[in-house]
Amino acid sequence: MSGNELREAYLQFFSEKKGHLRLPSFSLIPKDDPTLLLIGAGMAPLKPFFTGKMKPPRTRVTTSQRCVRTGDIENVGRTARHQTFFEMLGNFSFGDYFKGEAIPWAWEFLTEVVELPKEKLWVTVYPDDDEAIEIWKSQPGFPQDHIVKMEDNFWEIGPGPCGPDSEIYIDLGEERGCGSPDCAVGCDCDRYLEIWNLVFTQYDKQEDGSYANLAHKNIDTGCGLERIASVVQNKKTNFETDLLYPIIEYAANVAGVKYGEDDEKDISLKVIADHARSMAIMIMDGILPSNEGRGYVLRRILRRAIRHGRMLGIKDKFLEGAVDAAVNIYRGAKDFEELINKADYIKKVISIEEDRFAATLNQGMELLNGEIETVKKAGKKELDGQVVFKLYDTFGFPWELTEEILHENELDLDKEGFEKAMDEQRTRARNARAENTRVEVPDLSSIDVSKLTVDETAKEGKVVAIWKDGVLVDEITDGEEAGIILDKTPFYAEGGGQVGDEGMLVSEFGRIKAVNAKKLPDGTVYHVAYVEEGQLKVGETVKIEVDQTKKLASARNHTATHLLQAALKQVVGDQVSQAGSSVTPERLRFDFTNFEPVTAQQLADVEELVNSEILKGTDVEISHMGIEEAKAAGAMALFSEKYGDVVRVVRVPGFSMELCGGSHVKNVGQIGMFKIVSESGVASGVRRIEAITGQAALDYVQGKMAVLAEAAAKLKAKEEDVPAQIEKVQAEVKAMQKELAEVAAMREQADAADLLGGMKTVNGVAVACGKSNAAGMDELRDVADMTCSKLESPCVVVLACANDGKVNLVVKADKAAVAKGIHAGKVIKEAAAVVGGGGGGRPDMAQAGGKDANAIPQALDKAFAMIESQLG
Repeated sequence: MSGNELREAYLQFFSEKKGHLRLPSFSLIPKDDPTLLLIGAGMAPLKPFFTGKMKPPRTRVTTSQRCVRTGDIENVGRTARHQTFFEMLGNFSFGDYFKGEAIPWAWEFLTEVVELPKEKLWVTVYPDDDEAIEIWKSQPGFPQDHIVKMEDNFWEIGPGPCGPDSEIYIDLGEERGCGSPDCAVGCDCDRYLEIWNLVFTQYDKQEDGSYANLAHKNIDTGCGLERIASVVQNKKTNFETDLLYPIIEYAANVAGVKYGEDDEKDISLKVIADHARSMAIMIMDGILPSNEGRGYVLRRILRRAIRHGRMLGIKDKFLEGAVDAAVNIYRGAKDFEELINKADYIKKVISIEEDRFAATLNQGMELLNGEIETVKKAGKKELDGQVVFKLYDTFGFPWELTEEILHENELDLDKEGFEKAMDEQRTRARNARAENTRVEVPDLSSIDVSKLTVDETAKEGKVVAIWKDGVLVDEITDGEEAGIILDKTPFYAEGGGQVGDEGMLVSEFGRIKAVNAKKLPDGTVYHVAYVEEGQLKVGETVKIEVDQTKKLASARNHTATHLLQAALKQVVGDQVSQAGSSVTPERLRFDFTNFEPVTAQQLADVEELVNSEILKGTDVEISHMGIEEAKAAGAMALFSEKYGDVVRVVRVPGFSMELCGGSHVKNVGQIGMFKIVSESGVASGVRRIEAITGQAALDYVQGKMAVLAEAAAKLKAKEEDVPAQIEKVQAEVKAMQKELAEVAAMREQADAADLLGGMKTVNGVAVACGKSNAAGMDELRDVADMTCSKLESPCVVVLACANDGKVNLVVKADKAAVAKGIHAGKVIKEAAAVVGGGGGGRPDMAQAGGKDANAIPQALDKAFAMIESQLG
């Protein structure tokens, strides 16, 4: 059976004979799953059905899922089974059938449909899974001694659904083994090949590590198409099956080599075959080469294939032919019609990338080889990360490719230095995009701007001009920042305090992120943008996708700014006039003239007035009229704006009327909610109000309510009773503090009395040395002061206390004691060392800390000995 026939046989078996819904392969690009970069397993796109977040279209599903994994990319071509792209056949049950069906159906497919010899098949099971063992033993013709118990046969990833699994192996014969007498299922050699894994999801692992039975048990299986094809077609490796070998034949022909004669050349041929197939499928699914994310995976694979072509002696472009070979493999396969239809597009993307990389490959390799030679001559084992970054940044060398070449030369890569250089570059790029001011506009006199239009309904536009670094260019590629002019655009250009729109420009071969739209003095709108993937050329047509969520959020905030100004005039007075504003999707800022702060009551009244107007749901009216007519009608002009003879008037009937060129909601009800978050002074006679609307306002209020609910819960009171409960707690705290102060004073007096009772005299100096019950350093100093005041001069007081294992020490000496030779700082330094701490201070006062409370008596003895020494 061919690979395509095997795939079809599997899907027909489960859909037509076993009642499964046959679904086409999902895209390699995960949908609504930020945890995945690429789909790497058959069950990955079905996770929402397993977790219960979504209801499956049917409780039984079968697929042949396209998958890409690059974790072991260095092993591709070096082993029989490692690939970046593969297909995973799977049958899935969502609370429907379980082991009693999954095991017999797997046996039936392998032995009756594919006709694998029963005596060659082995299975592994989890040791405690007696149910699976008995089901396997009951299969017709199953060799009873071909069951191996393995602890590893249990699938789980942290808390959540999990369960035992059973893997199916085929014995490929002693000649494929390692020769060891202990060779058996589980050996790393090629004799026993795993071809299918059946996962029995029957438990729900709890946070405490225990396992609860799932109410609805699931089945998740994975059968590698390339692996089973290698068995059916009697090939030693996946690469020799009809799913990959035609690409090897093509590459060998182009390189003028023969497969099977040279191991190193065979590795390169296998890499090219695997990578050509992977890149074709990835581009088919909408991935384009770039310096980040999925696009970087594609670029790495593509450039790695080019390098292996060079290692085979191929100097000209060759990947388009490899794509043709890959496409021909899948002709007639139901799930790959798109690959056939997009073949020319895929080859064009690859051709562009191959041109870009080929132009710098030789130069980059020359630099890398020189650096490798320098490192070896210096007797080092590592290449500096800055050099690796230069190769990446200047020549487009994926660092993984550099690392691979280094390993071939028995050298390591300075990953830390490379990451540091990368982080610095990312920071520079983020800052540049955030500022939106680094796109220097060139001389555009050669551009005919007479036919350029702004059309809010436009979905497509033609690229009229591109520039970067102040120079007009014909094209830009991924990672580059530029200014772009389209013949028509729906983007609102920043002005009147409102930021410009954001969105995407999507060409046939590129995805470009527009981070802002600006306006030239003549009114021409241009887009501040950078290329996320692929490239963009002058003359190309792009699909335009304005970020409608942010656009509407800005519109909400802009219309709310008009309502705010009108409300301020009503509540605060007509002296209020705008002195500046800023409107973004996140919030609005309104500066206005007023010589005193707006009171809390006035702010509440303004907020209530604006929200009352929002609740009316009045349509916003936009019209154009002569400027004098507009002013006569009572329209307010916005701060610092210049107006022509004909102006745009934005009117909320009965409430607000202003001259404005910004974007607005169609109905004030779309604002949803208006919330003032701050009022402050920004200059003499100028106040500032910041406010939020829509979802941001709802989130703000919900956050405040959550805090209130938490406070109520901790106070064990109703939310409406929180203020009164807080007053009650404050009164209790005040009374308790008073009591504690009284207790502390009594304790200080008691400690002082005890110390006085144990006072000793050393050469005419009164010395009080002992342990206190003080609650901390502050209280300990108070006890020392009190004790010293009650002793006859000259005197020294040494005190220690312990709280929660922490030791505090204080030494205090009066002036007369210091005159006799006492130095408190030196005394405490020695004492603190005994309790595992340190400290110091002046001759008359010193304090220290420590960790060993059990050593306080010894510390006090040490202090007394030091005092005796100083007075001796």
